[in-house]
Amino acid sequence: MGVTVVVMGVSGSGKSTIGQGVADALGATFVDGDDLHPAANVTKMTAGIPLTDADREPWLRAVGRTLADGGDAGVVVACSALKRSYRDLIRSEAPGTVFAELDGTRELLEERMIRPGHFMPASLLDSQLATLEPLQPDEAGLRLDIGQSPAELVAAIVAGAARRVG
Repeated sequence: MGVTVVVMGVSGSGKSTIGQGVADALGATFVDGDDLHPAANVTKMTAGIPLTDADREPWLRAVGRTLADGGDAGVVVACSALKRSYRDLIRSEAPGTVFAELDGTRELLEERMIRPGHFMPASLLDSQLATLEPLQPDEAGLRLDIGQSPAELVAAIVAGAARRVG
């Protein structure tokens, strides 16, 4: 089975951009975790209503199954994975997944959230930051500063994933 990586962090951290770059570098498939949300979740988020853990469970299981079904090429998923319990749920479906946490200042994150056509309003940033539980030392993964260039972030994640797999 190929490498399985979740590029995680709050909205605006660059998960989709960096995740696509990591997938390209690894020859893996890229999946935006937002595309795996049930319609009811998208409706709530569009209305500015934070999701509950019960809302998230089927989505997180879908993320885990997507990673597990990745085959030899591997899969990179962009997914917030804000809480340890969420990451544990993903790992229950896809053991061995490496998490790459994109971390940055509130100001930089808010600036990046202002983008046309995205369903996550900047007003939900505070709730995401309050929910965020950074990666713990016993979790397979790495924490990166989004102040670095996309190329630097991709290279660091590819190297970190290779160390975990190799």
